[in-house]
Amino acid sequence: MKTKLITREGYNKLMQEHDYLWDKKRPEITKIVTWAASLGDRSENADYTFNKRILREIDRRVRFLRKFLPEVTIVDYSPQQDGKVFFGAWVEIENEKGCFKKFRIVGPEEIYGRNDYISIDSPMARALLKREVGDDVTVKTPEGDKEWFINEIEYVNKHE
Repeated sequence: MKTKLITREGYNKLMQEHDYLWDKKRPEITKIVTWAASLGDRSENADYTFNKRILREIDRRVRFLRKFLPEVTIVDYSPQQDGKVFFGAWVEIENEKGCFKKFRIVGPEEIYGRNDYISIDSPMARALLKREVGDDVTVKTPEGDKEWFINEIEYVNKHE
């Protein structure tokens, strides 16, 4: 089961997506579908078929957002988090080969389209939680255990 946590930025982004889809995109596509339907034979009408599919995708996403957003808990920065890895942290880690990674630990619905975000539900995030700069962390992966060293923990957007 996915964790139902989200950063304030992630929540605001999903709300903006909902409002854009519902207030702007859906009315535009509905106009096109209505116009294309008025032309007659819908089975041969590419405009109608294509835009009807887009309308279904918009409706599916809006339904998801309307169900998801009221159920999720927004996690804001708290000064007690400083110095340790918690939800919303930017973490820089390094392995014994000198390979660096830097990412932010966020809710599962926030990671799409971002390769610098990881889900709180991921093995890496779970291994890092409550750890401090200087700690060695073992992450269980399908290829076996991997060792990482925590170089930096940072919380941005402290004032939101």
